[in-house]
Amino acid sequence: MNQRLVFGLGLGAILGIVCILGASLRMPGELSAVYLFSFWFNRLLMGLVIGLFSKPKNIKLGLIRGVFLGAFVSFAFYSATEFRDLMGFLAGVVYGIIIETTLFYTIKSSQK
Repeated sequence: MNQRLVFGLGLGAILGIVCILGASLRMPGELSAVYLFSFWFNRLLMGLVIGLFSKPKNIKLGLIRGVFLGAFVSFAFYSATEFRDLMGFLAGVVYGIIIETTLFYTIKSSQK
């Protein structure tokens, strides 16, 4: 596995934990363990998807790609909740930006 993919998975896993904590604070006692695991797994998947792409040529392209991929991956979870968790969807867009930006500045060269 290349370094970008490994770091993307790590960031996705960490942001998944942050997402679980945020969801638990927004809806205390209402969310099942399966729901929270699905939230975490969605963020892990986001890190995987973003990590699979090569490093963008510049940060502006990276930000656009982060928004698009964050929204694309988050939409899968959002639609599974019958479009009830808009905040979780929007957080996914922000997490896409965070993952892409962090990878852009952390991983210096594109590795195959």
